[in-house]
Amino acid sequence: MSIFNYREEPFYFQRLKKALQATTKELGQRVDQVFGTADSPVTDAQVEELEDILIGADIGVETALEISSEIREKTRGEHITTSFRVKQTLRNALLDLLETMQVDTEEIQESICPHVVFVVGVNGVGKTTVVGKMAHRYGQEGRSVLLCASDTFRAAAVEQLLIWAEMTQTEVVQQGSGVDSGAVLFDAAVAAKARKKEILIVDTSGRIHTKDNLMQELEKMRKIVARQIEGAPHEVYLVLDATTGQNGLLQAREFSRRTGITGIIVTKLDGTAKGGILVAIGKELGIPVRYIGIGEGREDLVPFS
Repeated sequence: MSIFNYREEPFYFQRLKKALQATTKELGQRVDQVFGTADSPVTDAQVEELEDILIGADIGVETALEISSEIREKTRGEHITTSFRVKQTLRNALLDLLETMQVDTEEIQESICPHVVFVVGVNGVGKTTVVGKMAHRYGQEGRSVLLCASDTFRAAAVEQLLIWAEMTQTEVVQQGSGVDSGAVLFDAAVAAKARKKEILIVDTSGRIHTKDNLMQELEKMRKIVARQIEGAPHEVYLVLDATTGQNGLLQAREFSRRTGITGIIVTKLDGTAKGGILVAIGKELGIPVRYIGIGEGREDLVPFS
């Protein structure tokens, strides 16, 4: 049975559209400004301006150049075109890229329990909030969940997770601030097996992706849980703040190299006009986007579609 199956929420796509309104509006208006609304030939200067627009939306230089080349090719020899035609071509090109980042639901191996999910990322991207929202979603699916409070360095991180645990009626293993995160994880793995929990979600400390000692700690945590649970961690989700722009791509690149990222969770997409970072990550790294954050509520972590 899949842990990613979910009950379709009312007005899901309306909520998603509203959350991404800033990106959509920005792109649409700027394309109209460049190409106009009347029928007219497409010029090289206009296509170059489109490249700048796409790069400004954090879609990435390589992708922007590929899309602009496609538009040049499809409008070559045409005497007239419209901004609608350009936007349609742009839309189709982006859909082709984004669909490669959408993965099928995953199956829990019933013989391996619990299914262990690491949530990793730099400081301030909202990992603990994501963990709480994931616990809520899995709980709504009828899954038994245990949370591991292994972010023992950030002030009030454990307390924040305990608040989420109470809101979602989820059990949590914690030892307070300042203790070894590996020790907390060991206890959580043992507890999850003993209590026959289906899912163990591990809230890890925020760490700068360029600090070798901090990345080594994550590698150590992977070894600790692997000794206790076969194949663990089964998922490693990197949380990225959409408002960080191209720095998010740098984070994804390094975390993927060091920790074997299996999926991306992008938060704060409702607060930026640069949602193109999704495309840049998918294009370069081929890592699927699992969830996106579109608001502050418990229901506002939704599967990527």
